[in-house]
Amino acid sequence: MILNTGSRTDIPAYYSNWFYQRIKDRYVIVRNPYNPTQVTKYILSPDVIDAIVFCTKNPAPMLDRLDELKDFDMFWFVTITPYGKDIEPFVPDKDAVMDSFISLSRTVGPAKMSWRYDPIFIDEKYDVDFHINAFRKMSEKLKGSTNQVVVSFIDLYEKTKKNFPGVKSVSFSDQEMLIDAFSKIARDNNMQIHLCCEREELVRDNVDASGCLSQGVLEDAIGTHLKVPKPQNARAECQCLLGADIGAYNTCGHGCKYCYANYDRETVVYNMKHHDPMSPLLAGELNEDDVVHEANQKSWKDGQMSIFDL
Repeated sequence: MILNTGSRTDIPAYYSNWFYQRIKDRYVIVRNPYNPTQVTKYILSPDVIDAIVFCTKNPAPMLDRLDELKDFDMFWFVTITPYGKDIEPFVPDKDAVMDSFISLSRTVGPAKMSWRYDPIFIDEKYDVDFHINAFRKMSEKLKGSTNQVVVSFIDLYEKTKKNFPGVKSVSFSDQEMLIDAFSKIARDNNMQIHLCCEREELVRDNVDASGCLSQGVLEDAIGTHLKVPKPQNARAECQCLLGADIGAYNTCGHGCKYCYANYDRETVVYNMKHHDPMSPLLAGELNEDDVVHEANQKSWKDGQMSIFDL
């Protein structure tokens, strides 16, 4: 199975001590965000977890203790965009994040690293030329530290529209202009572009839409063939192996205006203030009426070699 840490919050940036405690205790419990009394317990063992997937805007708090994860395979998505504090008020300096990315890559290897340049939106300040220039500079700095970059355009979720009034979808003509430029820049820096749930019409040389964490990407990263049960995809257009998410909504402190996972800043501050790094739950505690069940966990590794491995 795949353990996902990053679709609901940023565990490496804000809850690394909690996560390492969960690894030490060898289990975690997760509240169902849509049915809060339903709670799932996951055993944190490399016998059943084939890879831990991290998604973060700041991996630095995790770096000094990575040896505690030596028994696990992992895959890292690090989101690095060119936006300023007007859009991402609490994200660290981007050069520092890129330095952490490079340091992490030296430890785990480029195949286990993916740079996310998303979501892309367009306005008077952050126009097409701005994005092309920023993408080029970042690509050149990250060259050799990853083999792929994930690109997507902003989705207007209800929470996004609430917290980012006035933001608009990116026109298809601007999407094409950006992808045409990005594909050349990425190729020059030895990176493959993976689109995240975007139109097939954007596929071209060095750009594919097979998913940022497709079975092939993950198998290349961990060096093992997987026999994946179906269905595993959260969205019909997505081929990614998203796995079980152990995060919680309304707990990410970055404050990004485009965020789909936070309702408002006040809720996030409250939840972060009441976070207990020793609790098996990331947010809150178990209640008397909670129903806890143990997840059905199995390894997907099939132990088989393909003819291409011979």
